[in-house]
Amino acid sequence: MANKKKAHKQDTSAQLEFDFKREQEPDRNFHLGGRSFYFFDFDDNIAFLSTPIVLFHKRTGEEIILSSGEFGQHSAFIGKDGLYKDFTVDLCDANGSFRYCRDQEITFVERIKGKKQRFVIDIEEALSKGPHDWKAPSWNCFFHATFNKRPISVITARGHHPETIKHGIDVMVRQGHLPNRPNYLSIYPVSNPDMRVQLGDKNLETSVAELKRRAIHESVEKAIETYGYSNYHRFGMSDDDPKNVELVTEAMRELKQKYPEMSFFVIQTYEDSFEKREVFATRVEDVMKKGSAPIEQLPLFQ
Repeated sequence: MANKKKAHKQDTSAQLEFDFKREQEPDRNFHLGGRSFYFFDFDDNIAFLSTPIVLFHKRTGEEIILSSGEFGQHSAFIGKDGLYKDFTVDLCDANGSFRYCRDQEITFVERIKGKKQRFVIDIEEALSKGPHDWKAPSWNCFFHATFNKRPISVITARGHHPETIKHGIDVMVRQGHLPNRPNYLSIYPVSNPDMRVQLGDKNLETSVAELKRRAIHESVEKAIETYGYSNYHRFGMSDDDPKNVELVTEAMRELKQKYPEMSFFVIQTYEDSFEKREVFATRVEDVMKKGSAPIEQLPLFQ
């Protein structure tokens, strides 16, 4: 009986995620021919998932587990200094550090029996918790963009197939956390081997941050190809990893030089805060900073 009450409480919370009376907001520059394009990292940015990252002791091979947030915090020093100086990252897709961030082979029979990819399972497990446990700093912005059918790109370090990313987000739709499927412009799980090749990494040796930089370029070009050129287009990318943010900013600067009339923004998110910067050809300007207090996320890309 207690379980039923708990389930009912969760369902009610999901249904209150959005107000069906809420009206869609017109795009800021739509009357001028412009669109707002929202680019998102996923982990620790849209949602906090429990997907583990595995480190290996250099001498003994001992495995230890880090959360994605812990990995992002310490990744620059792994194997060099600090807590994890004696550990290393193994890039083997099947048995290495990021094996839980990759798709696994699922046979037809296993699929019939209901076996799912780890990304889908992790989202289901996250949504079973309270919203304060799984909603990351850019969640409200992701919801806002989805509700208003803004073109969205998901650019993630994960190595799943793009359809797996969609299936995971579909769980959020089915459970009432999103009102509809996002209006996808593109999905780039940049560690996926096929995606790496698409982004010019034929030898599978380019860094995640650089691959994200290339994915941003491709997404902007696809936006222009799909929606037409306009000086009033606006592009924003949110990410939580400082290394990625650095190259995201570089990508936006390059794009600003190519399309000087368009607007480009970078949002660096933290566990309970964010910093928004507008990127120009020769400088970056702070637009907004929000810390520890409850975050109003809707204006991130506005």
